[in-house]
Amino acid sequence: MAESAAVEFRIDRRSGIATYLQIVQQTKQALRLGVLEPGDRLPTAREVVEATAINPNTVLKAYRELEREGLVEARRGLGTFVRRTLGGAGDASAADSPLRGELADWARRARAAGLERDDVGALFSAVLESTYDTTPGDTDQGDQDR
Repeated sequence: MAESAAVEFRIDRRSGIATYLQIVQQTKQALRLGVLEPGDRLPTAREVVEATAINPNTVLKAYRELEREGLVEARRGLGTFVRRTLGGAGDASAADSPLRGELADWARRARAAGLERDDVGALFSAVLESTYDTTPGDTDQGDQDR
């Protein structure tokens, strides 16, 4: 039997995000970062329940959503397996990217400067929005400074 991939779900009961969606989001993040690759087996519902103390139906709902999106496939009696990756994960995994190291350095500096996790998340989200929500030909302040 295939061994489960090295993914551990962390459930934040105070986040306001449905538990099954947290599992879906964390699985997608693992796919984007190359932590999960095609052929990897997700943890069984029982393994997730033991690790997180959530209802098994919640895990199954998350896995059904991932299957509906074509990211995983359930194999009766064997488990749930990754079908494809997301984003730039592939030959050069985003987890190994030099950009990840730069971002990690930035996050450590932000923490040292006294920013809380939510502050960093809000700042990063704002930068992502302003960077990715521009139309081709638009320039942002960073482009004007060059």
